[in-house]
Amino acid sequence: MKTTILFLSITLLAGCSMRDTVNIEEITTTQAYDLSDKDRDGVIEARERCNDTAQGASTDNYGCGRIKAINERMEINILFPNDSAYIAPEYYPQIEDIATFLRQYPTTKVTIEGHTSRTGTDERNAVLSQERADAVTAALADRFSIDRSRLTAIGYGSSRPMILEQTPEAEMRNRRVVAEVTGDDTTTDMKWTVYSVDDNPK
Repeated sequence: MKTTILFLSITLLAGCSMRDTVNIEEITTTQAYDLSDKDRDGVIEARERCNDTAQGASTDNYGCGRIKAINERMEINILFPNDSAYIAPEYYPQIEDIATFLRQYPTTKVTIEGHTSRTGTDERNAVLSQERADAVTAALADRFSIDRSRLTAIGYGSSRPMILEQTPEAEMRNRRVVAEVTGDDTTTDMKWTVYSVDDNPK
């Protein structure tokens, strides 16, 4: 009996010592999703649908630009002399700011609105406000090389005063020009995480 037990023990020990061993370095795994970001737009390749996104561009969840409308009104603080459309050199930096914005967003257009004070006749104010709007669009086109097809000038005369008081200070502020910019812009929607993937990657 003792011999049988001894024999069984030796057999079991021999069986244990002959178990196969596996080298962990030989194990390979396959990544289910491509987590790289080749165009560096913040969207992994498993989600990417727009591979030509410029670096630093705003993107949606799939690496494509999201479009929203621009509709900005920017008042240009140009103080015109009474009964004049002359733009003093000190005001050109404000016009240059609009030109810079238009260059940054090449799909945009701008409407320049000219306004006057309520002194003088309605007929003269209508002509004068148009001259002021034309002067600004001419500066954008001639001095800052903005295509004239993107520029519109409208004179409103004294029909849209910014300040209703009829004091010299109020009328000076009513002699103004407003730029209304419209067009397309891109924005970012960050309602996702970098490592999130769809159920069926492309």
